[in-house]
Amino acid sequence: MVMRWFRLVLMVLALPLATTSSAAPPWQSLIPFLRVEADADKDYGVTQRQGPWMILAASFAGPEASDQAHELVLELRRRSNLKAYVHERSFDFTKPLRGNGFTNTDGRLRRRVMRYRQNIRFDEYAVMVGNFDSVKDSGVAKTLEKIKYLQPRCLDLSKGKGTTRRFAGLRDLQRRFHINKEKQKKGPMGNAFVTRNPLLPDEFFQRQNIDPLVLEINRDVKFSLLKNRGRFTVRVATFRGKSTMKLDEINRIQNGAKMKSALADAADRAHRLTVALRRKGHEAYEYHDRYQSLVTVGSFMELGHETSGGIQLAPQIQQIMNTFKGKRRKVPGLVAPTMASRTIAGVPLDLQPAPIEVPKQSIATAYARQPRP
Repeated sequence: MVMRWFRLVLMVLALPLATTSSAAPPWQSLIPFLRVEADADKDYGVTQRQGPWMILAASFAGPEASDQAHELVLELRRRSNLKAYVHERSFDFTKPLRGNGFTNTDGRLRRRVMRYRQNIRFDEYAVMVGNFDSVKDSGVAKTLEKIKYLQPRCLDLSKGKGTTRRFAGLRDLQRRFHINKEKQKKGPMGNAFVTRNPLLPDEFFQRQNIDPLVLEINRDVKFSLLKNRGRFTVRVATFRGKSTMKLDEINRIQNGAKMKSALADAADRAHRLTVALRRKGHEAYEYHDRYQSLVTVGSFMELGHETSGGIQLAPQIQQIMNTFKGKRRKVPGLVAPTMASRTIAGVPLDLQPAPIEVPKQSIATAYARQPRP
């Protein structure tokens, strides 16, 4: 049996590599010794597609920081088979800040203005490792321990090579003269630690587990939003009903009874709209909780890309918002036009669609179904 499996692996690995530019084949995850890609001509930057939890291994700042961070990424990928990435961040300490309190100047109260002691501006390049679904992932502790004891050649200060790694000399002295012999054995990345993916918003990490009752309500829904494999979608309609906080009503729903009154009406309208949108060729989903029912369109892994002013929404998301947003119409007696909701199958949509996060049971669930670069 072992030999048959080994021959099968050899046959698979011997297949032509012409299709490597497409999505990863389904058997890839079954072969543990596949090497992590390490192409010197590629920039392995952190994106929203990496796992929500990563390990910050080292950071660089200075004239050659970008090149040295890239060099470490390639070495971690080639020698240690770790999925390493670079995250660039700019810091500007040249601009004044508004402080707390006021100053009295010529009898006038003015907001206190403060300045940084170091009037500098610089770019920092952090080398990050991972694709972890949760801090409880068994791979987190193992990888962190491995990184702390690695001895990358590009970080070896004994060779007299200059480095822009932050606090490299200080940390090397602390390590070599530490009273704890075990800490003396650690490498230059001995201070590595687990952190969040810097490109994911704070709201993403505030997600709570879904209420068991809500799971029960959505369990048999054909186009349930819980089946959406993306991380983001666009809410196009919201139908609010009464709360279902009463224990007797909760028990009835868990035993198969249907929701009553306004909440049931909200669920019915959401379902009718979802079906109508699906018939028109839209990827529509419905979602019901204790207070409301939603209808969304689309499935996206990323909201867009970062700009100096925030996040620029992806064109596909913006297109959906423009397609379903309210339209202007003139009302007799009013000079200015007013906004009116669009209606599909007799069901009104929201005036302004908005991107939302797809509800998941946990962060791990959200990422477990997605391939990783």
